Amino acid sequence: MHIKAFLFDLDGVLTDTAKYHFAAWKELCDERGWHFNEVDNERLKGVSRIRSLEIILEINGVLDSFTEDEKNALANKKNTRYVEMISQVTADDILPGVSEFLSDCRAAGIRMAVASASRNAPEILKNLGIADLFDYVADAAKVPNSKPAPDVFLTCAEALGLPSSECVGIEDAAAGIEAIRAAGMRSVGIGVVGETPDIPLRATSELNLSKLQVLLG
Repeated sequence: MHIKAFLFDLDGVLTDTAKYHFAAWKELCDERGWHFNEVDNERLKGVSRIRSLEIILEINGVLDSFTEDEKNALANKKNTRYVEMISQVTADDILPGVSEFLSDCRAAGIRMAVASASRNAPEILKNLGIADLFDYVADAAKVPNSKPAPDVFLTCAEALGLPSSECVGIEDAAAGIEAIRAAGMRSVGIGVVGETPDIPLRATSELNLSKLQVLLG
């Protein structure tokens, strides 16, 4: 295939803000007396904020105890704390190999978009100093269905004016790989467990444009 665009997840692909997500959710859960640990946190990878909260509520058997407004309030409280935490993110937090890969894609004329469920993606990209490298950043608030639905990847492809067949998604979560597959795209997985991407990599340091072009050719 001729690759015309790469569509990147954010957390775990461009940078690792998972530790801040976990800390913010853990803080909320501790306040409420709810169980939440690192194993539980793995289930939240790649899904929306509200769905993440619902998973936590399900784990604790209290999902039916909250109205939609109450769930939104809890999710917003977590996000306020998370935003405070990510304000300290800098270019030093870009994952290994990512800066070089983005530069190579730009030099090769390959378009790039961010297909993330995070509504904080623009702020994080700005703090990382790489916002200007992307042709499009999906607005998670306007994407109807979160991963594993394909909506965010299809939205990115449409915004770039490209068919799915010419786009490659890069993800670190099983839900993301499922979403890429449902969008009719090829996938690159970074340490993914539970789904098999077209190209599995152990870490972002293995991202190499020339190799990917050959493997996906």
